[in-house]
Amino acid sequence: MPSVGIAAVAALFADPARAAMFDALMDGREHRAGELATRAGVAASTASGHLSLLLAGGVVSCVASGRERRYRLASPAVAHALEALARLAVPTPARSLRSANRADAIRHARTCYDHLAGRLGVRLTDRLLEQRVLVSRGNAYELTRAGAAKLEKLGVDIADARERRRQFAFACLDWSERRPHLAGALGAALAGTLLDQGWLVRRPGDRGLNITERGHDSLAELGVDLA
Repeated sequence: MPSVGIAAVAALFADPARAAMFDALMDGREHRAGELATRAGVAASTASGHLSLLLAGGVVSCVASGRERRYRLASPAVAHALEALARLAVPTPARSLRSANRADAIRHARTCYDHLAGRLGVRLTDRLLEQRVLVSRGNAYELTRAGAAKLEKLGVDIADARERRRQFAFACLDWSERRPHLAGALGAALAGTLLDQGWLVRRPGDRGLNITERGHDSLAELGVDLA
């Protein structure tokens, strides 16, 4: 095992400000440096230094549009590494009612890069397995023919997901539920569909998701119990 390489990558995560930036980037979207500085609670110049390190380490990527630079995680693999670290981390106690509410919301429904996580992600995955939309194959999931038809009826573009240059469907162990949720191209396509159709809306300021009234009704029709 290349221990020196592991140490170098691990060092990129080992800073509270950078950890806060990673948490923001775990929503799978692009963020301006100023947004990340605010999330990390540091000056813009300090954030710029952190982001330069992360770019050099290959864990974030940057897109320039004129004078504006936007950052995102370099790949799903970085998100999986962060999720694994979160499972190992000791939970920190909430210091205020606001932080406690935020923590509860994050555990209830959130994005894990570009797919669904938290209680929502796990219970939806459980239901897809119970209905044999998916079949577990070790750490991967197989989409059944009937399951493909069911997801396509919901609006999920299965053909497009299969063409993505990444693993199609696999189990990502959820750090808060300690059980797997659906990840991969199929998981991303499903999450995108539920957001596009208004079942879910993004919470401002973090990667949490709010389930709309329509979403609650539609998830209940699928047999997903979030009580």
